[in-house]
Amino acid sequence: MLLSIKTKLKLNKTQEILMAKHAGIARFAYNWGLATWQDLYKDGLKPNKYLLKKFFNNHVKPEFTWIKEKGICQKITQYAFDYLGESFQRFFKGLSKYPRFKKKGKNDSFTIDNSGKPIPVGGTSIKLPTIGWVKTYEALPHTTCKSITISRTADSWFIAFFYEQECQPTIKQYDLVGVDLGVKELATLSTGVTFPNPKHYKQNLAKLQRSSKIYCRKASCSNNKHKAKIKLARHHARITNLRKDTLHKITTYLCKNHARIVVEDLNVSGMLSNHKLAQVIADCGFHEFKRQLEYKAKKFGCEIIIADRFYPSSKTCSNCGHKKEHLSLSQRTYHCENCGFKMDRDLNAAINLSRLAKACKSTEG
Repeated sequence: MLLSIKTKLKLNKTQEILMAKHAGIARFAYNWGLATWQDLYKDGLKPNKYLLKKFFNNHVKPEFTWIKEKGICQKITQYAFDYLGESFQRFFKGLSKYPRFKKKGKNDSFTIDNSGKPIPVGGTSIKLPTIGWVKTYEALPHTTCKSITISRTADSWFIAFFYEQECQPTIKQYDLVGVDLGVKELATLSTGVTFPNPKHYKQNLAKLQRSSKIYCRKASCSNNKHKAKIKLARHHARITNLRKDTLHKITTYLCKNHARIVVEDLNVSGMLSNHKLAQVIADCGFHEFKRQLEYKAKKFGCEIIIADRFYPSSKTCSNCGHKKEHLSLSQRTYHCENCGFKMDRDLNAAINLSRLAKACKSTEG
């Protein structure tokens, strides 16, 4: 299976400038392609990434000598048009919004390859095509990859690539587990294990607000404003890393120790429409939780079962099967009027989810 890895680069000032130049050229090619695409469409034509790529290489690139500067990999413009084409494909399929122009300093990234040849990686140093040797803070697996993506977060540069690795199934302690996701407890398992919600964004909100206020008060286009911007971006990145670290620990535990995992298909966009809970729901990272489960299930050899979005796991009694007509969010304990059974509502929902998988298995059998 294909796995991806992303790690921080250890660069000197010269290398950081070179990376910024690559990101700038990739951004220029993407924005030029988007603007040209819009103009051609207004004229009644049907543009595509291949037409734009050919015209750019033959007529636009020769006019700008800084694109062919020494040490610049020429593959970055090719991938910029590929990403533009993928953006329009997602837009036409209704999976994303209309592509927007890229801005300097926001999501800076570029992709390079070795003209079809595999790129060897391994250890704490890697030789990038055209760019040369760069160092990493952690050792990379000894393997090869087809292309490498380099991106910037705050003032740090990161390297990411795909590589092939055999699946590593682990010995499972439990055959089946139901997982109920929530705000109070980030994840409640049918086995009784709970993972509290650390609420990283809320805990760091005061410091984030102070940094934002300092950034807004600095003079525009000044060096102090740039420093404040980097400091603010670092704090945002720290919160993101803390959230991802929590989710990685939970999903790794689930996939390593459970053969089958049942989770709900949550309507995250609909949940975010509740402005009273939108901030804490966004801080939970439910979409990232599901994404990590899907690829780790292949890695550790387990099965992911997605329960229907409208399955009443919280309203159904796990003891007798009686279904409540209404259950408010403030009711943290489930009390069944039919049999008098009482249980924590999250644990009750997790047990119902695990039984749903058993019912599906018996139906298939």
